[in-house]
Amino acid sequence: MQAGPSPLTVYALRLGPGEEILTSLIKFVEDKKLKAPFIITCVGSVTRATLRLANATASNTNEIIQLNERYEIVSLVGTLNKEPHLHICLADKDGKPVGGHVIGNLQVFTTAEIVLGECDVLQFNREMDEHTGFPELVINSRTEKA
Repeated sequence: MQAGPSPLTVYALRLGPGEEILTSLIKFVEDKKLKAPFIITCVGSVTRATLRLANATASNTNEIIQLNERYEIVSLVGTLNKEPHLHICLADKDGKPVGGHVIGNLQVFTTAEIVLGECDVLQFNREMDEHTGFPELVINSRTEKA
């Protein structure tokens, strides 16, 4: 499934110590009434994270890890529609990476500098996919009925 091209609007925000990244991004998207938002880039650090690992399936989604130490954000990517789909890669104090699907609890340590994009003529939704067992991205033109 594909759509586009689309004009792009860019937003930037900075979150401070103690703020939770996923909750803050959802609120930002709702406040701005964004229809097709995605993360362009993010740098910063966190003291906590809850991630689902790659070996999870629709019938076994409990492969979840809780991280509770300081990590650098190496990468944060994904779409931010009503059901956000974000993946993160973090590096610990020794540079060892860990990553997965963001469940939540991404608490900022020093900062999170985030740049978001909005595809101005598209709309992102999610629908259950019978093949994967997960709600997957559906892309529509805003002129089409979603």
